[in-house]
Amino acid sequence: MNALENSNSGDLIARIVLAIRSRFSLVEDRADDQEIDHGLRAGAVMRGTNLWVLMFAIFIASIGLNVNSTAVIIGAMLISPLMGPIMAVGYGAGIHDFILIRNALKNLGIATLIALLTSTVYFMITPLTGAQSELLARTTPTIWDVLIALFGGLAGIIGVTRREKSNVIPGVAIATALMPPLCTAGYGLANGAWGYFLGAFYLFTINSVFIAASAAIVTRAFRLERKHYADARVESRVRLYMAIILVVTLLPSLYLAYQMVGHEIFRTRAMQFVQDRLEFERTHVSDIQVDAKTRRINVSLIGEPVSQSTLADITSRLPAAGLPEARMQVFQVGDQRVDVATLKSSLLGDLYKESQLQLAEKEKAVNELRAQLATVTSARDRLNDVPAELHALFPQVTRVLIFEAPDWESVTGMSTENTLAMNIRTSSQLTGTQREQIKAWLRARCKTERVHLVVENT
Repeated sequence: MNALENSNSGDLIARIVLAIRSRFSLVEDRADDQEIDHGLRAGAVMRGTNLWVLMFAIFIASIGLNVNSTAVIIGAMLISPLMGPIMAVGYGAGIHDFILIRNALKNLGIATLIALLTSTVYFMITPLTGAQSELLARTTPTIWDVLIALFGGLAGIIGVTRREKSNVIPGVAIATALMPPLCTAGYGLANGAWGYFLGAFYLFTINSVFIAASAAIVTRAFRLERKHYADARVESRVRLYMAIILVVTLLPSLYLAYQMVGHEIFRTRAMQFVQDRLEFERTHVSDIQVDAKTRRINVSLIGEPVSQSTLADITSRLPAAGLPEARMQVFQVGDQRVDVATLKSSLLGDLYKESQLQLAEKEKAVNELRAQLATVTSARDRLNDVPAELHALFPQVTRVLIFEAPDWESVTGMSTENTLAMNIRTSSQLTGTQREQIKAWLRARCKTERVHLVVENT
């Protein structure tokens, strides 16, 4: 009985494993090796159409960064051909094709140089020289950029190896953001801001390296046909060169990624520590500045001053919170060390955010009043010339009073539309035909059917 139960359990587990493998299989819709090879090699070439599209995309992305438009930046990333050479580098690494890697790197270098020159030229001639938030966001790489490039590269190479092409590559191009860092690097070159240039180009390098590494991993996993050489010594030498290139490329990136992970962990722990330990009933945190490189935490407090003994006790708890090398400095109102400019900036920022809704509501009300005033002014201007024109048509008219007003009757009540009323004084009595002629003329002249005429004889 136990043997039968064990057999049934084993069959159930085998079926579950088989179902999971079938569900997540990447073999069914995979293109054949030749199709994959042809597509990746073709994408590595940067000449003719690809270079023109790249330059236009760089101009679009630079304009988007310049005017702080996310939609424009996304549009530029959709048409950028930069993913091709990067994917080809990873594919070449996976199949041990040193020649493909060399050609793909050459094309990537050409594309990078053209992109930098194009963006530099744009930022040299544009009248908008301020650094917008979209530009600043491309100068400080974090661990999240590494993860996005890694998983984006995995998704991209899997998409390339399918028989039916999907929108994976455009999506990866948007997620990994290869174009904006190059444009920001061009901004740094154009303005002599070397910090911007180095940070942005570093972000581009990280994205490129990890996308290529992901492509190499998937290529190896799919066991695509590798490059073989007639001379075994040549093949061994190529493998050695490949290993050296991978190590030289990946080790610095891994080290930088390790550093970024440490910085992110420090920053997260520091923010959490401040939120947990420096929140009092009558004292609140107005600003937090964390510098992960120097391990400094600067905190500005507003409200009742906190005693130095209390602050010293809180600071002593930093090692227990996973911040052994951290140095925290607390600034309070009245403290000579307080960074007044930072505190003012933080407070003004909060006030600005809180007032946005009120300003929007006031602006809406002002626009409505302007529209009403414009309507009234337009109606007044429309009636200004009516008296003189009427006198020219009917010389016996000596006085005209014309206005728009609500029309109310005891039976029907108030009319929903205003009536154009005209009171005229004449030197001689008007006939019934003349009265109707005046009404008809007034309807046509003022483009309204609601006309009321009152005639007085002198």
